[in-house]
Amino acid sequence: MSQQLFLGRGAIDQHLSLKLANRHGLIAGATGTGKTVSLQILAEGFSEAGVPVFMADVKGDLSGMSQAGVSKDFLEKRAATIGLDDYKYSQYPVVFWDVFGEQGHPVRTTISEMGPILLSRQLGLNDTQEGVLTIAFRLADEDGMLLLDLKDLREMLSFMSENTKDISGRYGNVTTASIGAIQRRLLTLETQGGDKFFGEPALRLQDLMRTTYDGRGQVNILASDNLIRAPQLYATFMLWLMSELFEELPEVGDPEKPKLVFFFDEAHLLFDDAPKHLVDRIAQVVKLIRSKGVGIYFVTQNPLDVPDEVLGQLGNRIQHALRAFTPRDQKAVRVAADTFRANPNLKTAEVITQLGVGEALTSTLGEKGVPGIVERTLIRPPSSRLGPATPDERKATLASSPVGGTYDTTIDRESAYEILQKRRAELEAERAEAEKAATAEKERKEREKAEARARPKASRRQGATEAFIKSMVRQVGRTLGRELIRGILGSIKR
Repeated sequence: MSQQLFLGRGAIDQHLSLKLANRHGLIAGATGTGKTVSLQILAEGFSEAGVPVFMADVKGDLSGMSQAGVSKDFLEKRAATIGLDDYKYSQYPVVFWDVFGEQGHPVRTTISEMGPILLSRQLGLNDTQEGVLTIAFRLADEDGMLLLDLKDLREMLSFMSENTKDISGRYGNVTTASIGAIQRRLLTLETQGGDKFFGEPALRLQDLMRTTYDGRGQVNILASDNLIRAPQLYATFMLWLMSELFEELPEVGDPEKPKLVFFFDEAHLLFDDAPKHLVDRIAQVVKLIRSKGVGIYFVTQNPLDVPDEVLGQLGNRIQHALRAFTPRDQKAVRVAADTFRANPNLKTAEVITQLGVGEALTSTLGEKGVPGIVERTLIRPPSSRLGPATPDERKATLASSPVGGTYDTTIDRESAYEILQKRRAELEAERAEAEKAATAEKERKEREKAEARARPKASRRQGATEAFIKSMVRQVGRTLGRELIRGILGSIKR
């Protein structure tokens, strides 16, 4: 098996060394200049070399890699021009993925795996709101509650809203206004289909790193024609996947070929309005992930879309034509020209604006990682289909997928939502019981008060009756006594 990927022919043949492919790369150029074909021929080369590939299909064209190419005059002519004698048409072992589960296997992760920092970027939160979200994750972690999907996070935020005083005393100020802002952003994310992205079963990295029985690397294609309409979700997903690869894969140093190659199309979406600490984090991941055997290739229109601290780490370059209509375009041409190792026989800045479709300036890393001299190169034609697969072809590819059935059914196990719902029901039952006991106690006290008020009146009535009787008895006694005395005295007289 060749240890180099053939890119095309210029003054000399241009190759990409597999051993240095994990030193990352850049494919740049204006719309319609051939970036997608360059991405496709790289993916084909890596697959044939036994290297799995992951890439986003923003326009839908890359799905054609699942089908063998069809003979066309311009393809045959290109192959003959660059001396590609063994050119043949072939299909590749493609697995389709889709965040929304419509055009491929569902791609999911959990809220916990995403983490508060990436989720805050996805939601566009300010520093205060990000702090509140971090507290939500901390509470869930301390109470042993899993945050798996959006309803888990919403329930946790509702719990925080009901207990802001206690939580503020433990972790710092938490306001209902900040919680409300996060909840509104979550609602917006849900309406964009983000609720389908969070849940289980979560994507296992091993399922992206498969090879076939004949030793070819699996080509993972993420359907992104709908996802790109939610650019924040797209960028956050790609950043999450890149971070997961960095955190989960073991150190392997500099292998003979990469363990995985990751293509990031529309790379500018990752850096647009990104705060400095996030750009620093991306730069750190790009710098260190190569020792995990992962190569990252950014695909974008303009080299200025990529920050300098990241651009400086992209050793393998394919630069298609740029236009120089505006001052910014002219600056981009100069930047692109200056990043190449100069060729004394080539005026790089001029050539960039003169390249035709399918042509590019190429520079790849040579021995000891030294960049090669820039060359004007006619890019080789792809062996798989140029253009998208049909719906029936996509369906057939999915039916024979090695991960078929693994991710297609959602699992909803007990997590923060169920635990907090149960806790709320128990609290409501306790509250109802306490209210019932309080009502009974109140009624008892009211009865006692009523009895206490009624008791003196009865006593007064009883006292008056007794006094009347005693008075009558005394009066009768006096009367009888007088009559008796008179009778006795009268008898004596007589």
